[in-house]
Amino acid sequence: MLLRPPRFPRLSPRRLRSESPMASTLALLRPSAPSPATTLRAPFRSRVSTRVSVGSAVAAGADTLFADYKPTTAFLFPGQGAQAVGMGKEALNVRAAAELFDKANDILGYDLLNLCIDGPKEKLNSTVISQPAIYVTSLAAVEVLRAREDGQSVINSVDVTCGLSLGEYTALAFAGAFSFEDGLKLVKLRGEAMQDASDAANSAMASVIGLDSEKVQQLCDAANEDVDEKERVQIANFLCPGNYAVSGGVKGIEAVEAKAKSFKARMTVRLAVAGAFHTSFMQPAVSRLESALAATEIRSPRIPVISNVDAQPHSDPDTIKKILAQQVTSPVQWETTVTTLLGKGLEKSYELGPGKVIAGIIKRINKGASIENIGA
Repeated sequence: MLLRPPRFPRLSPRRLRSESPMASTLALLRPSAPSPATTLRAPFRSRVSTRVSVGSAVAAGADTLFADYKPTTAFLFPGQGAQAVGMGKEALNVRAAAELFDKANDILGYDLLNLCIDGPKEKLNSTVISQPAIYVTSLAAVEVLRAREDGQSVINSVDVTCGLSLGEYTALAFAGAFSFEDGLKLVKLRGEAMQDASDAANSAMASVIGLDSEKVQQLCDAANEDVDEKERVQIANFLCPGNYAVSGGVKGIEAVEAKAKSFKARMTVRLAVAGAFHTSFMQPAVSRLESALAATEIRSPRIPVISNVDAQPHSDPDTIKKILAQQVTSPVQWETTVTTLLGKGLEKSYELGPGKVIAGIIKRINKGASIENIGA
């Protein structure tokens, strides 16, 4: 058990609650100039919003606020699979970061920081725990950065943000599209809904290493010829050259594994995930997400947040809600996102949260890209 210093005093009394039951444990994926100012956008000076969003109010249907964005500095947030026992330790030394975990405990009903620091690993790796854990730890990393001597100036320089799958919610919270609390409630429900959808079908994921995306698609097409429609596979994560994740029915994944060598793949790696994320297998989760999103106040982000679904920024709150609901059944367009940002002139990136998954992916896309890791 890790010995750690006392936490900062809470601002109000908390009621102890027992942890709710959770689904079976799972090990998860581990992949190998500012926007033009407008009177609608509020300056970002406060910490991550915990009550009122600081995003901009825009007319319904106006989704072009960031059409001509020119990125220079980006905050990038990791997704499921970046979690590791011990994360969150640095939050103990920064009051604002520690307070985020206290707020999370009240929403989740269990001691999240204790799980992050002490584990056990199997519990932290579960979909229903890891998603809230990464969301909170990543936003705590923003506060850890803010506490540095140059931290606030770095934060002020950020003019675009995005996150890998789950990380898109973190990016939206940082950009003021919704409050910390509302974002955590969405992430909690997302993890539960994805776990339930996975439990309802016999599905799986595998990484295909050493092929370009066109060859991986051909491999999927060949595998699909040998299985029933309900077992078919597709590319679920376009991560970086030579690393693409495929999702689908277990028999379809087995067919991919059997045929991979004939397509000159270096290897396939079966991913220890709950199910076929970012495919139609997650459709049962969509309606639950739609209901939760409809009841959540979402505002236009103060800076561009790049969507996983289409690699584009969106400013209209209704469009953002639709995109987030679609995200769980849509392939993650991370490679396109990164290449677009670099092509538009991105100079510096920061990965905020546990692990260095995103840094590794970006270096695979462009070895010369500048990225710094900020943990919590």
